[in-house]
Amino acid sequence: MSDTDLTSRQEARDLAEAAHAAFLIYREFTQEQVDAVVAGMAAAGLRESERLARLAVEETGYGRVKDKQAKNVLVSKNLHDYIRGIRTVGVLNESPSVIEIAEPVGVVAAIVPSTNPTSTVIYKCLIAVKARNAIVVSPHPSARRCCIETARVLAEAAEAAGAPRGIIGCMQTPTLEGSQELMSHKRVAVILATGGPGIVKAAYSSGKPAFGVGPGNVPVYVDRSADVVKAARDVLAGKTFDYGTVCASEQAVIVDAPVKEQVIEELVRNGGYFLSGGEIEKINSIILTPSGAINPDLVGRSPQVIARRAGFEVPETVEALIAALPGVGREFPLSREKLSPILAFYVVNGWREGCEMCKSILQLGGMGHTLGIHATDRDVIMAFGLEKPAFRIIVNSPTTHGAVGYTTDLPPAMTLGCGAMGNNITSDNIGPLHLLNVKRVAFETKPLALTSMAGTISPGPARDSTHVVSSGPASGADISKRVQSYLDTKGIFPGHAHPCPSSPPPPSTTPAPRRASAESQAPKPVDFVCEADVRKAVESGEKIIIGPRTIVTPAARDLGNEKKIFA
Repeated sequence: MSDTDLTSRQEARDLAEAAHAAFLIYREFTQEQVDAVVAGMAAAGLRESERLARLAVEETGYGRVKDKQAKNVLVSKNLHDYIRGIRTVGVLNESPSVIEIAEPVGVVAAIVPSTNPTSTVIYKCLIAVKARNAIVVSPHPSARRCCIETARVLAEAAEAAGAPRGIIGCMQTPTLEGSQELMSHKRVAVILATGGPGIVKAAYSSGKPAFGVGPGNVPVYVDRSADVVKAARDVLAGKTFDYGTVCASEQAVIVDAPVKEQVIEELVRNGGYFLSGGEIEKINSIILTPSGAINPDLVGRSPQVIARRAGFEVPETVEALIAALPGVGREFPLSREKLSPILAFYVVNGWREGCEMCKSILQLGGMGHTLGIHATDRDVIMAFGLEKPAFRIIVNSPTTHGAVGYTTDLPPAMTLGCGAMGNNITSDNIGPLHLLNVKRVAFETKPLALTSMAGTISPGPARDSTHVVSSGPASGADISKRVQSYLDTKGIFPGHAHPCPSSPPPPSTTPAPRRASAESQAPKPVDFVCEADVRKAVESGEKIIIGPRTIVTPAARDLGNEKKIFA
């Protein structure tokens, strides 16, 4: 392991410990104090949105400054407007029978991609701090500087508003080993992982709760009932936004045959360039790496740059490259997610064929993510909503903007869950409520109807004697037998139960023999061990006796194994 890797791992440990120390203070903040901290952070992110966007483009080479600024505004202003009124401290909901109380999770590990670095840092910091957590950011190495600066801006704003120092941390030397150390650290409670499949898999394998994302190979169907002019404009607006780096951007347009020519005309009018067969082959030859991954040199690049690297030229007015493809699958590289302004184009006959084509594209890589439809026929819209394997169905809007909550009422978010079909824990747009736990104080509403020892015990709402079930009067000896039988099932040795007064044992002048066994002389294992128990045992120099049924908290287990305190 290199010195850089070792430095990164130690940094991850230090940041996690500092964040946990800050969390222990911050968790005691009131809702008003939390909201003041979040408001200060949001204002700082909005104020620096253009500068941070410029830093991201300069460092990564991905996307456009104006579009990255728009994403920074989305997660500073729009997100803050959305979460401002959400309660995350104290009692969340209360009814006569159940009281729900917010409990922060602790330290959040935030994995940040290179495609949307500054906006993802702002977004994850805001939702984590809103939920009364601390957060440590682990940026992609190619977006290190812009993420460090974004985290610094937010941390200073949070501290100025009263948050403890260390509530927001960012790794200065990010490496894969450092990220793995952070994700598995005992102080980290939950992971927010945005990035490629490798880092998301690592998050799920860390042993910690994790919110990950899946690929977004987004198909868009244009029905014969659509407003074609708007549909074509929306498709290109989503596809070209930040040069296609948003995972919810349109990857393929599926056009109903009766409107094919009109759609083509409108796409060209709005900057679309239909590739020739030879040009498609040239792009096919460079779009993937030898391992089959997306070529990072083409991610977030302009159409002109992509065409030039493929060996041909396109006019400066071109906004997107469009490839008419005969099928979907590995033999058609442009039918995959491309993260660039390249759009696949298909023609189908009717919405049912459109349904099947959309399914094929999602199954290639995009299950559970997002799908778009342009139509005015409500039955067609509902058929897509009910039947398609995607959890965000964006209607008559760019999928890029609609899925993240910019042009729809979905929660503003940069982490979009893909549900079980996308191997994610949730299908939601992730927000602050995902980063807290809920305690529930539950009052009895269905009391047990208790009977005599000789009868039965049954649950029920009744409180009067008419609901007591009895098998008739029982003798003292019968009750004594029942008690002893119950104690026997619990592993309590015979003779430990007191006899019923109405059935006294016969008098005896001979003392009972005292039975000794290895079992009765063996130390009794404790039922539960927490970290405080371990520390107390360490101070007193004693061992803690545990057994197969002993519950040991993770922190206690780690410390106890380290100090060799368990027996």
